[in-house]
Amino acid sequence: MNGVHSLIRGVRRVTPALGRAVHSGTSASYSVASRAKHEERSLTSEEVYAREDRYGAHNYHPLPVALERGEGVHLWDVEGRRYFDFLSAYSAVNQGHCHPKIIAALTAQASRLTLTSRAFYNDVLGAYEQFISTLFGYDKVLPMNTGVEGGETACKLARKWAYTVKGVPKYEAKIIFADGNFWGRTMAAISSSTDPSSYDGFGPFMPGFELVPYNDIPALEKALQDPNVAAFMVEPIQGEAGVVVPDPGYLTKVRELCTKHSVLFIADEVQTGLARTGRRLAVDHEAVRPDIVVLGKALSGGVYPVSAVLCDDDVMLTIKPGEHGSTYGGNPLACRVSIAALEVLEEENLAENAERMGQILRAELDKLPREVVSAVRGKGLLNAIVIRETEDYDAWKVCLRLRDNGLLAKPTHGDIIRFAPPLVIKEDEVRECADIISRSIMSF
Repeated sequence: MNGVHSLIRGVRRVTPALGRAVHSGTSASYSVASRAKHEERSLTSEEVYAREDRYGAHNYHPLPVALERGEGVHLWDVEGRRYFDFLSAYSAVNQGHCHPKIIAALTAQASRLTLTSRAFYNDVLGAYEQFISTLFGYDKVLPMNTGVEGGETACKLARKWAYTVKGVPKYEAKIIFADGNFWGRTMAAISSSTDPSSYDGFGPFMPGFELVPYNDIPALEKALQDPNVAAFMVEPIQGEAGVVVPDPGYLTKVRELCTKHSVLFIADEVQTGLARTGRRLAVDHEAVRPDIVVLGKALSGGVYPVSAVLCDDDVMLTIKPGEHGSTYGGNPLACRVSIAALEVLEEENLAENAERMGQILRAELDKLPREVVSAVRGKGLLNAIVIRETEDYDAWKVCLRLRDNGLLAKPTHGDIIRFAPPLVIKEDEVRECADIISRSIMSF
């Protein structure tokens, strides 16, 4: 009993008002949930950090800022400080934080019907399937939840197609990936990774995955000569690798080679798609049509996990009932949210805005001193700078300084800082943010 009493005392120390409500019989009109919400807001940033460290797995290294509210391009921390968001939850909130149309769709559907599973039909899934398939010009869509599930689905489709259509001997199909790829941290995703922080210590790995250098057409052509290759899965721009933009014509040549060798071209557009790079899809910059497109992140505007795999009947219909699925995949809530999120991208011309604002941002970033910033690269509003690290500063310290000056960004691969604000950002805000970045860099 002493242990139980200690635990109760510990909880009451963390949430004293909540404890008083429980023990004093406070009116139900001021609910426990309301008190919990009040107590959340009373925590300091340091208390937020300490609680996560105490009770959560240590599988992330967040920038020290404790956020509680977002709207448009801005975020606020628990002390009320406002920041420009230059990460957009890794491009999941392209439409801006808490977009009113998306939130309205979420709340309206949430009060009506949230989940049926695919054991039954529902009145929203078909509308969503028709809308997204027509918008992107494919026969069918297979809805999932997270981006990595979309990638897994694409790999399963490619293997099944290889066996049933291409005629690859059973269980000998291969999928080619590019060095530096990142599509998640499931066992399959890390089996294609070249980043030790993703795969080290987690083997054995998925068989049938092979790698070629990114942006290397001769290496890809050589790999595709193997008749057992089912697919080449590639990011049009490598996001997590540091916004690595391939040479012009790379995607066009990928399309030609995949067609020539009867190999499926899988475009991982989870981060690059949905207007982020200045086009609806990043492959649209070269007007190529992949066999399979994987979408996620901004497909819900950042309010709900939604992903999708688009392809035509000759690929999609190789999977039969019971061979793939998800309890939450295609649920009514996700479908209604996704329709609204896609409508926002189209109605507000966010691809066009990303193109214009990206040009302005890169022009300003190009003015940064090369003794600190060795490279600027990107397309649309998916951009990055490379920091020349010294004993005095590195990318992490630069991000801390940016935070202190009111802008949130995060390093990737040590020396690279990604800049990806919500696509609703306006020119005056871009220039204000460019000034923050410049002042922060110059302060070193």
